[in-house]
Amino acid sequence: MFKNGKLFLPPPRDGSDFKELFKGLVAAGAGRPLGKDGFPAGPWTPELLAEAISQIDSNRIGVDLRTVQLWFQENEKGISAANIRWLARVFGCDDPVATSEWQMELSAAQSRLTAKRREWKRAGNTVAPEVPDKARAATFDDELDSPAELARGTDAKGPSRRFSLARASEAIFSRGSPLNLPASVFAGITALGFLSYITGIHNATYVRSDGLVKQVGFLWAPNWMLDFMVFLPLFFAFVIELLAFWKGDGRIKLVSQGDRMESDYAWTRSVEASSYTYWAVFLICVVFAGLFQWIGVCLLPLMKGGGNYATDWGKLAIVRPEVISVPEAVVFTGLAYLYMCLCFYLFFVGLILLYTVVYDLRRIGEASKSRPEMDYQHEVNEVGLRVMRGIFRCTVLGVLIAICMKAQSSYLTSRGENIVAWLIGDMSSALYGGNNVSDGFGYRMPTHYSSLLIVISTCFVFLYGSIRLGVGSRFHVPLWKMSAVVVLLVASYLLIDAFAGFSILLGVGALLAIYGLIDPGFGEWRAGKLGNNHSVS
Repeated sequence: MFKNGKLFLPPPRDGSDFKELFKGLVAAGAGRPLGKDGFPAGPWTPELLAEAISQIDSNRIGVDLRTVQLWFQENEKGISAANIRWLARVFGCDDPVATSEWQMELSAAQSRLTAKRREWKRAGNTVAPEVPDKARAATFDDELDSPAELARGTDAKGPSRRFSLARASEAIFSRGSPLNLPASVFAGITALGFLSYITGIHNATYVRSDGLVKQVGFLWAPNWMLDFMVFLPLFFAFVIELLAFWKGDGRIKLVSQGDRMESDYAWTRSVEASSYTYWAVFLICVVFAGLFQWIGVCLLPLMKGGGNYATDWGKLAIVRPEVISVPEAVVFTGLAYLYMCLCFYLFFVGLILLYTVVYDLRRIGEASKSRPEMDYQHEVNEVGLRVMRGIFRCTVLGVLIAICMKAQSSYLTSRGENIVAWLIGDMSSALYGGNNVSDGFGYRMPTHYSSLLIVISTCFVFLYGSIRLGVGSRFHVPLWKMSAVVVLLVASYLLIDAFAGFSILLGVGALLAIYGLIDPGFGEWRAGKLGNNHSVS
């Protein structure tokens, strides 16, 4: 029998479960277009079936190839309600009546498979009795294998163990305790702090050529102590929190017809789509920002002198060899730069993951236009607002990291004795007049360039999220508040050491940033909550 130029088989209604029913249908090629000779085109393959389902006009999300492969395998895995609908369209040959019949048949077959699966588990077996021993090792178990592990161990062509930097980097944020990554970063800077005590550069000064006694101790450097002890751990904590919400709650809530496994497969596919980006960032951070920068800024000046870089704790051995020797400085700076480049690689991984969350949410939101229900659209907006709040927090922390980097670099060229006195002196010169402590030496400052890259990358993710997700009447007010704080922080960064009194603007921006970290909605959620309570009463 043929319908719409495709091979149609009526539902058998023989009491078979999904695996038995599906096996016979794909072998017969039910739903496949007829060949040029007018005969059936042959059986389905996982690739052909996945492509056919993804080409259905109303199916904007598509189906993962790995999910279709699981249907073909001899295992106990069934099919979700969403995919029953699309599979019924294929077997029903796009005929409304036939599709409805096949949808009922597939749902009943899935229910019978679920009942059999409960019986197997109740009997203590996780594999169906008819599964051959050769296939037992390939059987998947819901309780033992996580979806991420299944995706990692397989690809479109079958089992694979190839290394994926994208998956490995994402796993650092999504696996284990949420405390692991922030605690590791905190532990690393704590260890470097102890080493600075041992070497004697934790609180060290030197006399500059103009007679100024300048503090260049490791513990006085905000681009190390504040960035790696406070801002980066908080950044990682917020990324982990947002990622856990998106994978564990937000995504599944919006793709309500899918199951957890298919949602994780789709997310893993989105992560791996940026594989080249991960490798490019790894190359830049480790090779250029780490190795080459250490050689040019620390190693060569320590070994040969010169370089026209401002003296800091890394080059203190040049001017005060009695405090730390050159070999000790080489080892310490090597460890510090290795730690730094790995941390900043993870920082950019966090930005990539935030971008991926926005892209994934936007794609699901566009697919949901076929579901105009008010409740569902409200859920999309609520999830989008929560995602933007998390991205705003991460953006604030990213700009604060860059501010500390540029402030430390500017301080080293100034006439301030230490960074606190430098900021206070700048504020006093603006309020009461006096000498400008920012006027100093013209050293080369590579940190200005690297901090600018951080600001641009961080703000790009925030801008992308604002453009892609900034919809809905409830979104506009909190988004404008967030954007205003980000603009103020970026202006504070750009104007560091640009005029007398820049520290006042920097202080205002820092206070708003701290408040934004605590309450990213700037009181908006409280107003919404009070409004909801008022409407109920």
